[in-house]
Amino acid sequence: MRAIRVASAALLGASALAATAPAAHASGDDSGFWARVVPSAVEPGGQVRLHASGCEQSVTVSSGVFDTVVIPRWRTTARVTVDRDAKRGAVYEVSFYCGTFWQSADLRITGGRPEPRPRPAHLDKGVKAGAGGTPAGFDLKEIGLGAALVTGAIGTAYHLSRRRTDESDA
Repeated sequence: MRAIRVASAALLGASALAATAPAAHASGDDSGFWARVVPSAVEPGGQVRLHASGCEQSVTVSSGVFDTVVIPRWRTTARVTVDRDAKRGAVYEVSFYCGTFWQSADLRITGGRPEPRPRPAHLDKGVKAGAGGTPAGFDLKEIGLGAALVTGAIGTAYHLSRRRTDESDA
């Protein structure tokens, strides 16, 4: 009889944990398909790399600043050259199509002045700190709600299993 109570409490806890998964994944779609443009800013006539992953078929990519490109399903990237007559300072939408799913990314055309070059790594001194542990891309409300649900489910399961044990001893 006790095994049934423990199993019921464990099932309740597992169900609550499973119910929190959609809240943690609410920011994306359920297809697993994602896409991006690297770099996200480029000079007219420059090259960018198109990344697409999670699609089980070829991905079609289109934009107003380069010809339509097809990324075959066995590859995840393609390289394209931005038109030389792209308007400086403009932001163009790059659309990725995977069957019925699609995503878009912005591509900014940089202005007339050159971008400052990053300093070489060997010139940097000291420890780079401050970026670790930041919840980039996470909604703290969703994380808090998920943690509260998991804690409540575990507490309820523990309470129910202890209460029934205590009642049977009396």
